[in-house]
Amino acid sequence: MFAKGQTIIQFLERFAPKAYAVPDDKIGLQLGSLQKDVGKVLVALDVTEEVVQEAVREQAGLIVAHHAIIYRPLAHLRTDTPAGRLYEKLIKEDIAVYIAHTNLDTAEGGVNDWLAAPLGLEKLQILDELHEDALKKLVVFVPEGHEDQVRQAMFAAGAGHIGQYSSCSFNIAGTGTFLPQEGTTPFIGSPGRLERVREVRIETIVPGSLERKVVQAMLKAHPYEEAAYDLYPLDLPGKRIGLGRVGTLAEAVTLDELVRRTKAAYDVPMVRVVGDLQRPVRKVAVLGGSGSRYVSRALHAGADVLITGDIDYHTAHDALAAGIALIDPGHNVEKVMKAGVADYLNTALREGGYETTAVASQVNTEPFQFR
Repeated sequence: MFAKGQTIIQFLERFAPKAYAVPDDKIGLQLGSLQKDVGKVLVALDVTEEVVQEAVREQAGLIVAHHAIIYRPLAHLRTDTPAGRLYEKLIKEDIAVYIAHTNLDTAEGGVNDWLAAPLGLEKLQILDELHEDALKKLVVFVPEGHEDQVRQAMFAAGAGHIGQYSSCSFNIAGTGTFLPQEGTTPFIGSPGRLERVREVRIETIVPGSLERKVVQAMLKAHPYEEAAYDLYPLDLPGKRIGLGRVGTLAEAVTLDELVRRTKAAYDVPMVRVVGDLQRPVRKVAVLGGSGSRYVSRALHAGADVLITGDIDYHTAHDALAAGIALIDPGHNVEKVMKAGVADYLNTALREGGYETTAVASQVNTEPFQFR
């Protein structure tokens, strides 16, 4: 059985909720429909004509990409322009495009963690904290015999995580009362008669970013016409969300050695470097994409070096004067998301019992040539 496009995106948004994105980021479904069966998902950094051709060859009905294909409102949709040709091809081939950008950057285990891992960084912290994913307590009352289906639906939607533990809940049996009014179609009892029913009170924890999805899943699985449930805010620390990571190497190395490691880890032929190549470095900040404006954050975090893309001339001078080294491997290193997202989706789809598969695009979308 193939998964619906919407189901695939529900899996993805459980990992990288939209609420994790920075304000006004162009994320979500940008073209096509998710209301269809999808046999294959193509995961790409950018959506170019070559990537669309690859999707056609792979018979992929959905492209999950990191960079948006629509950045601003369209004034027209002319098919004699590069963008217009791209949209036309996608529409004709019935290929939907979904964008996961800064929500994937900030997600725990997402782009910036994928960039930190091959460098061997330890004791990772967030470079630029954006917000905290507030926790809530969801309490729902379910007739005995139906508690398992409701509980599992909530867990599948992302509820019940406490630290490294999942499927956490508290359950207690009791008696519920209700009197169905005229015009109702109660699951138990009949209109006009007070009912006393053995019910189970289920309590579980829900991150604010997934509240809507968890409640919808609970209501869909609940047998009652009108489910009784409560949501409570909790005075507990939630998951901290932010861009970039700061960590330490097992031991100090020279900046030159870290350059070599960076090129190997990110599969890039060369990098731009600011700083004395023989200086020792150990505390390293890394941020995928354009990171010029995060140099001060890296300095504040005590980093010896910041690894990021798209460093401009004046920022390089400022960093040199401030004493922090820079390694610029380019923007395209975010290509790590292709294998990362494909692996995550394949695991989620397999565990969900679906035959749909995800593949990482093999198209190199690096626009620069290196001589």
